[in-house]
Amino acid sequence: MENDILRSINSLTIDKKFAIGNDLVFIPDFEASLTPLFKNKVYTPNEIVYCDLFDDSLLRYASTWAAKEAVYKAIKQLDPAAIGWKKIEIIRKKIGGQPLVIIHRQPADTFNISLTISHDGQYAWAIAIVQNL
Repeated sequence: MENDILRSINSLTIDKKFAIGNDLVFIPDFEASLTPLFKNKVYTPNEIVYCDLFDDSLLRYASTWAAKEAVYKAIKQLDPAAIGWKKIEIIRKKIGGQPLVIIHRQPADTFNISLTISHDGQYAWAIAIVQNL
């Protein structure tokens, strides 16, 4: 039965070429969940270094979390295989630069991902458009 379910899911997603994911984070609520355990479970060492560069690191952690969620939601529409939070890495080549996504799994180049992150007041928001290659 499980194989039948997986075949059905695969038949629904195999022809799909694009997917969109987004996430909105209310920063005051997010702050309560930003524990050392959460950080180490969700963020890569590179992401932690980047976020901690800023005086307001909470905003950077919240926006990076929104980005990871947006990418995750888009990828899951195209590929039902499990993907862990640290397998989705949000990097920037310079401070405040364009966010780039690295997917740490094999095969690595199955997706082309466009990502944008925004924040205003108490909210951080991200949207990801993923192309299935």
